[in-house]
Order: sequence, then C-alpha cells, then structure tokens
Amino acid sequence: MSENKRKIGIMGGTFDPIHIGHLVTAEAVRIEYSLDKVIFIPAANPPHKQDLQVTPAIHRYIMTVMATYSNPYFFVSDIELSRPGLSYTIDTLTHLISQFGEKTEFYFITGADAIQDLPTWERVQELLNLCHFIAATRPGCLSTLDNIIRYFGPQGRRRIHRLATPELEISSTDIRERVKKGRSIKYIVPESVENYILKEGLYR
Repeated sequence: MSENKRKIGIMGGTFDPIHIGHLVTAEAVRIEYSLDKVIFIPAANPPHKQDLQVTPAIHRYIMTVMATYSNPYFFVSDIELSRPGLSYTIDTLTHLISQFGEKTEFYFITGADAIQDLPTWERVQELLNLCHFIAATRPGCLSTLDNIIRYFGPQGRRRIHRLATPELEISSTDIRERVKKGRSIKYIVPESVENYILKEGLYR
C-alpha cells in the first residue's frame, strides 16, 4: 500500500441505540491503524434484521450524530438512509469508493461475534477485494474468528484482521431492555443519547 493513500474506517450498524462500546471500538481501531477518519453509517433497512422491529432510521441517525460529534475524527453518513431497499454493505462501499476515489483504503469495523456471518453477506468475495475487515475481539470469540479467516483462505488472511479492544460487555439489546424496565443507562451511552432516548420516549 502506497503511503499517500487515505485510510478511512467504516463503522456500520443498526445503532439501536449507539453506545459507548461502539465509540471505544472505533477509536481503538482508528489509533491502531492510523485512520484519517471513521465514518459511522446507520443502516436504514438491515437485511439480517428483517424479522425484528427496528427503531425508525431518523432516530438512530440523530443519536449517532450526537454520540460522535465531540470527536473530530468521527463523521456520520446518511448514505443508507437515503437509498431505497435493503442496506447491503457492498452497495455502500461501492458508493464510497466513487466518492473518495481509488486512492483510499477502507477498513470495515465490526465485532468478532458479528463477523461469523460474513460468508452470508451479499457479494462477499468482491467485498473482501474492496476493503479490510477489522474484527474487535473479546474473550471467547478468537476461535470463531480463526474459523472465518480459514474459511476465506489466503484472501481471509490478507483482509480480515483482529484487534483486542477494551472489554465492554455492552449491547444495544440490553440497553433497550434496561429502558423498557425503567433501569438506568447512564454511562453506557453518551449523555446526549440518554437524554434523547428519554425525551423521545424510545424503547418504552
């Protein structure tokens, strides 16, 4: 890779809601891989959650903007919100390449537990040719990640990387349950996101 290439991280997800774990992971990857910026991209219509009730995209987008605003290296894109149909990563990445040019190296940031579904992603072989995958690892996920890397062979070894991140056992599912039961979510999500959830009556 030439030194004059720009390096951009992509943090895709439902963000229902975005929480401290997402932010800590994105910052750890940004520093480790010397990324110029990280773009958070809320999914409008995630194909793997068709059977689940997802909070309207506008709320998830606003919370993501609020959560990332204080970090000068974090940005939020509404690319998937403004595109009709299912939110496939390959379509998003193709658009970003046309926007930023071929002299950009993309790093897709995800959790090691989520990456086990990578073989089922739309046009995954093409996707691996277009970007790197950074899997944030936690204890217990290493064997699964190794299996996925072996599944893709040499391409997997070149394109799928692991990074141990601070152990934050936080999930959006747990946060929604906490709100539903009237329990505190303080310090699990940014204060602005907490206030927004309460003001808009989300997850009740």
